[in-house]
Amino acid sequence: MHIIKAKENYAGNYRCEVTYKDKFDSCSFDLDVKETEHGSQNIDIRSAFKRSSEGQEDAGELDFSGLLKHREHKQQDDTPEVDVRSSVKWMKNGVEVPTGVRSRYRIKCEGTKHYLVIDDASKEDTGTYSVMASGGTSEAHVQVDLKPLKIYQDLQDMTVLLGKPIKLHCEIYPGNVPGRWYRNGQLIQPSDRINIIHRNKIHRLEIETSSLHDSGDYTFVPEGYSQSLSAKVHIIDPPKVLLDSLNFPDNTVTVVAGNKLRLEIPISGEPAPRVVWMKGERVILESGHRVRAETYGDQTSLTIEVTEREDTGNYKIVLQNEAGEATASVKIKVVDIPDPPDAPLVPVVGGDWCSMTWEPPKYDGSSPILGYFIERKKKQSSRWMRLNFDLIKETSFEPKKMIEGVPYEVRIFAVNAIGVSKPSEPSKAFTPLAVTSEPTMLVVDDVTDTTVTVKWRPPETIGAAGLDGYLVEYSIEGTNDWIVSNKEVTEKTKYTITGLTPGSKILVRVKAINKAGASSPRTLQHSVLVKEVVEPPKIRVPRHLKQTYTRRVGEAVNLVVPFQGKPRPKVTWLKEGKPVESSHVSIRNTDCDSIIFIRKAERSHSGNYEMTVQVENYADTAVIDIQIVDLPGPPFSVNIEDVWGENVALVWTPPKDSGNAPITGYTIQKADKKTMEWFTCIEHYHRTCITITELVVGNEYFFRVFSENMCGLSEAATQTKKSALIVKEGSQMKIPEYSDHDFKEPPKFTQPLINTFAVAGYNTTLNCSVRANPRPKVIWMKNKITIIDDPRYRMFSNQGVCTLEIRKPSPYDGGMYTCKAINDLGEAQVECKLEVLGGFTFYELMRRGVPLHLIDKYVNEAKIVDQEK
Repeated sequence: MHIIKAKENYAGNYRCEVTYKDKFDSCSFDLDVKETEHGSQNIDIRSAFKRSSEGQEDAGELDFSGLLKHREHKQQDDTPEVDVRSSVKWMKNGVEVPTGVRSRYRIKCEGTKHYLVIDDASKEDTGTYSVMASGGTSEAHVQVDLKPLKIYQDLQDMTVLLGKPIKLHCEIYPGNVPGRWYRNGQLIQPSDRINIIHRNKIHRLEIETSSLHDSGDYTFVPEGYSQSLSAKVHIIDPPKVLLDSLNFPDNTVTVVAGNKLRLEIPISGEPAPRVVWMKGERVILESGHRVRAETYGDQTSLTIEVTEREDTGNYKIVLQNEAGEATASVKIKVVDIPDPPDAPLVPVVGGDWCSMTWEPPKYDGSSPILGYFIERKKKQSSRWMRLNFDLIKETSFEPKKMIEGVPYEVRIFAVNAIGVSKPSEPSKAFTPLAVTSEPTMLVVDDVTDTTVTVKWRPPETIGAAGLDGYLVEYSIEGTNDWIVSNKEVTEKTKYTITGLTPGSKILVRVKAINKAGASSPRTLQHSVLVKEVVEPPKIRVPRHLKQTYTRRVGEAVNLVVPFQGKPRPKVTWLKEGKPVESSHVSIRNTDCDSIIFIRKAERSHSGNYEMTVQVENYADTAVIDIQIVDLPGPPFSVNIEDVWGENVALVWTPPKDSGNAPITGYTIQKADKKTMEWFTCIEHYHRTCITITELVVGNEYFFRVFSENMCGLSEAATQTKKSALIVKEGSQMKIPEYSDHDFKEPPKFTQPLINTFAVAGYNTTLNCSVRANPRPKVIWMKNKITIIDDPRYRMFSNQGVCTLEIRKPSPYDGGMYTCKAINDLGEAQVECKLEVLGGFTFYELMRRGVPLHLIDKYVNEAKIVDQEK
């Protein structure tokens, strides 16, 4: 840079930068412009950059002393100045030398002398230089030799932490010698991270942020010299455990028991750290069989071949190298199916259910319990049945639909996210037992001044626990205290409460007792006044005694006729209007019935017996017809009416003694006169005349006839006085003439319908018999309405016996029933009244608006039906 005429505004800081290939150097200086008395002076800036002490060892440093030297001032010449440089050219090897601003070549002119100055000469500057001017050409050969290399500061070995900067520094002479940097024999090129600096004798290599790849042998080679400078850079990195890359929540690893676990954890550190795995105070070795630790490269691993519950815990990882030490902790959670719960408890047992409870398992498998499965089985069986398919969250359950009286066992399964536990131990065997239903039909049977007698029927449902008995309790009206009347249960369905206060009112209830406990009580609807009342007598003649009571001679007669009335009625018996002789008939009377007993019946005991029951001015009478039957006598006479061919006609008269029973038939026998061996011809014959056929011609026969009633054949038979001879062929037989008998007849009921009492809920039948020819059509009616296609009724007709069956009647089935028989000759009908007892309580009848006198009649009839049963 050549300033021809300096001005004040030229003052400032100037910097000169030199770049050659990959080398760079620079220098700067400050320029002050001052006014002088002798005027301005041309300043050659390039002369200021001459090297100080040229030719000495420290050549290469810029020397600005030339700017400070006093220069002689030439007298101003009025002759115009001519720039001679413009006509001079410098050449190197025939090529013009570049003299730009950044060029190392400078042209200097002092008067008629011309200089070519080469800054920082190097071996490349060797060559033939020539100068061309208007006056001619001149050349010269320049040879540049290197100066001996001197090392002022060698490279130093370094140990650098990873990520810290690396700075390598050396000083050599001569200072203008460039050089190259190598790492492990590879050339280093400058970049954004790597900076190579050459300033005079100083050469520096700077790396802003070190990495592991920057570790190695570094070499600086000055250009043109065989010598080199070397140093080792060692990069170290403190050890680290990189748990964040595993994405384990809370550094917890979960594994299912029995599976293999291989936990690989990235690590870092330079040099490679020594890794130690520990669980508690125990060090895990690489040579372990089931549990082992391994380290390779940038990873360390923990391997558990078959995980167990005991492997759960905190595992510590310790890393050590020369840069430091690092530790980390990993929690391994081994989850498993839970332990089975303890055996469940069954505190409450019902008829077909039970209540069971249990405690959660002691070990939940390191996973929350999601619920439970329940199974049950019969004690004698080996087949368990699952009771729930959806998990039960609670620790209690009520199994249902069990068979009463059968022992059962239950067990529990615990379930977590891993699976189902083994079953718990079975519970203690338990048997579902239910209390019975409440007793039925509780009524007051008797009341005195100090006692109340109640009776009832057994419960409808008893169950497998059976029935041990009944407990009777009473409560005085106005109080809520129930007093137990019988300290021990009674098996009877009738009980008398004693020790009561006359005139008091009490409520009575009865409970059925069994092994399962007491049933719900059955309580009287109304309170009972403890006071004896007069009840008119009424005889309840049993159904079988409403008809003629028949017994054979010699059989025992034992009749029980119940009655009611208060106080105890007086009972008298009459036969045909006369008192019954106690020597022939035994009579025993109780509070509620009378028994007539004949040890050995005779025909003289037959007759109508009249029973009278009297309470004060009230009386009731019933008549019982007793018929004692015996074997009949033989027919009165047997005659041979006619003989023709192989036939004999017999006629006889009925016996005088029928045995007090209708004659039901006859048995006819025949005997050959030669042998007199009797053979039966026919049995159970109803008429008094018969024709015996297929007799042997030439034989002579006698005949005899036995009469028969319900007791059997007569002891003797009546024989024909004459014999009948069957004549040989050729004899003429007189054939009598007979007119055909007309068997047609209109319907006639031989057995009528009988008024009947039925119990609600129990099948009953109505029976009658009809005779007609041709066969009649039978129609059943209820309250004059024909019964058609009603599933509650079934109608039968067999051999003239007509039957109507009513299935499980209710009180609404009571009424007048009619049986009508119709054929072409006429029609006939019979009627009866059916009353259905039971089915309604006193309270239900009151609620339906039934009058009290009808309710009393209904309840009394129900009592008689109970007594008959």
